[in-house]
Order: sequence, then structure tokens, then C-alpha cells
Amino acid sequence: MTHHVVAALPTEARPYLEHQLPTGVEARWFNGKAQALVAGKGATVGWFDIGHRDDFADAVRNATDLKWLFTKLAGVDGLPLEELAARKIVFTNCPGLAAPTVSEYVLLGMLSIAKGYREIIKAEMKHEWLTIPPGKVELMGSSALIVGYGSIGRMIEERLKAFGVTVSVVRRTPVSGEHAIGPTQWRARLGEFDWIILTAPATTETTRMIGAAELSAMKKTAVLVNVARGSLVDQDALVTALVQRDIAAAFLDVTEPEPLPADHPLWSLENAHITMHLSGRSRTHEMPLTAKRFLENLHLYCEGKPLLYQVDLQLGY
Repeated sequence: MTHHVVAALPTEARPYLEHQLPTGVEARWFNGKAQALVAGKGATVGWFDIGHRDDFADAVRNATDLKWLFTKLAGVDGLPLEELAARKIVFTNCPGLAAPTVSEYVLLGMLSIAKGYREIIKAEMKHEWLTIPPGKVELMGSSALIVGYGSIGRMIEERLKAFGVTVSVVRRTPVSGEHAIGPTQWRARLGEFDWIILTAPATTETTRMIGAAELSAMKKTAVLVNVARGSLVDQDALVTALVQRDIAAAFLDVTEPEPLPADHPLWSLENAHITMHLSGRSRTHEMPLTAKRFLENLHLYCEGKPLLYQVDLQLGY
């Protein structure tokens, strides 16, 4: 085992961790930023998911002895990656934990738009009996392009195939198979797909990857689905495309900024569907699964072994 380990840990994880911590680990439990700053002093291990990302960064800077930083998040954009690299802190995240619920949200959005479910809800609230369905689109036989083929992208693909959707995927690093499109080729093929689904990480390479040119290349009947980050889309260009009906609709779990201002034009567009970045948070077992991931790595850390799910601090994921 390594030397004595001091770990600053959130109180909400205590029921899942306290009786399973390896021998020699001193746990300092905290609730909120003020307590996190106290617990972080002298801590070599930190789990600082305390709300706003500025608070996260402050807790990290305050923990001057930190060797390993853990987060329950999958996306790490907006976190102090350069500082972590400069301090040689090992940073691990939790890719894949939210994949089931995020993939379900993608299906929610696609089915809602295909079947015109928003109009059905409006009719129900008015006690109005519809005789003609507001949406008659079927997922079966349609085609989808998933841009970003990590754990979420793979799970979306699995679920869409069960609905009879033909799926193609794009990934930064090559993937094999007839369904794979290279990172420099997908833009030329945008016009082939009914659904464009974004699950790529937020990096300098993916910023505004969907802009006016990409939107105009899509089918008029295409739907853009973004469950990644708002920064992947030129939002002004998207508003224009939706207003002009250059594409049929957009299902946006993420926007830029967040929260989206109440007077933003996206709110008033009938073909914009906004779900307030709830997809990854709509899960019952988030904390026990996250604690299990943390414990798995804590045992490795105490044994001096390489940790799983390490973030590449240069690539940003």
C-alpha cells in the first residue's frame, strides 16, 4: 500500500463508502464549498463535485497536496485541466455511467418529434380529442448519424438499431465497419441522414462543429439532436435554420449558455425542444454507481497501480 492517504469526500457518498474504505485511508467528509475547502487542506485524494465548476476549481486549488482528483462527471470541459497538468495531478472521471439515461433521452426526443407528442400534450391539457395524429413519422427505416462514438454513442446506436434505424457513426479515432465514417468525411454526407445526433466531447476541435454550412447541408426534414455540449453548435446559426425551416427540428438537452436566458429565441420556436441538461441527471442509482467507480480506483491508488478512466489533460477527455 502507498503512504497514508487523506481523502476529501462528499457527505452524500458517505453511506456507500464509509465501511468499504481501504485500511489506512483517512476520510474527511464535507457538505458544500466551505467545508470542502477545509477538508481539502492536506488531502492527497479529492472528490470535489460541489456544484458550480468555479467552486470545483477553487476546491482543487485549495488542496495543495492533491495527487489524485476524482469526478462523477463524464465531460470535463470548463474544469482547470491546465492547472491539473502543471501540478501533475492524476484526474479520473466517470465515462459511461450516464450512458443509459442519456441514450433514453435521445429516444425520448426522437419519438416525441416523430409522433408530434408536444401537440398531443397540448390537446390533452385542453381536453381536446384529436382525430388525426400530429406526427406520422416512424423511426423504422430512418437513418441516423452519431457524431462521437464513446460509451453514450455506442449505447444510442444499440437502442436505435432495435427500432430499425440505420446507424452510421463518426469518431475522432478510426473505427471499423461499414457504418463508420471518417472524421474528415462526415460533413460531405450530412444530406444522407434523418437524424444528426451529437455526443462528442467539448474540445477546441469540436467547438461550433455544427454551423451554418453543416445545417444547410442537412435534409430539410432532418432533426438535430444534441446531448453533448452547447458549444458544439453555432446557436445563432441554428436559430436561423429553425426559423427558415432549413431543418425540421432540434432536440437540445444542452445549450449555450446554461441556463438558457428566458428571453432567448429558442424558447419560442415550435421546432426547438429543450430539456434543460437533465438527461444525465435523470437516474436513480447515480450515487451508488459513482461510489463504486471511486472505490475501484481508490483500491488501485492505495496499491500504487495505474488508475482507470484517466482523463487526457491535453485532449480534454
